[in-house]
Amino acid sequence: MTNRTAPAFDMLADPTRRAILEHVGRGPAAVGEIAAGLPVSRPAVSQHLKLLKEAGLVTETASGTRRIYRIDPRGLGAMRDWLDQFWKTSLDNFAAYADAQAREDQE
Repeated sequence: MTNRTAPAFDMLADPTRRAILEHVGRGPAAVGEIAAGLPVSRPAVSQHLKLLKEAGLVTETASGTRRIYRIDPRGLGAMRDWLDQFWKTSLDNFAAYADAQAREDQE
């Protein structure tokens, strides 16, 4: 795991942070909107968002006195790139197995 993806995966080990990321993944949202759907306080949601931001999974922009959070595609992209290495290996292994089966069927 790269130095960039390890903190992101660590952050997603917490179910509350996963729920927050899923919420923000549906569209930009302020802390109050996110907290309304969770069984934790607004300050707790703010702390989780701070950690998600430090891990590169969300970004924030100011909108008056509110902070609007969005998914950071760069952070998710790095995670996807790391996971894709396993997907490619799995597909290569499946292709090799299918080819072997096809050769056996021809014999």
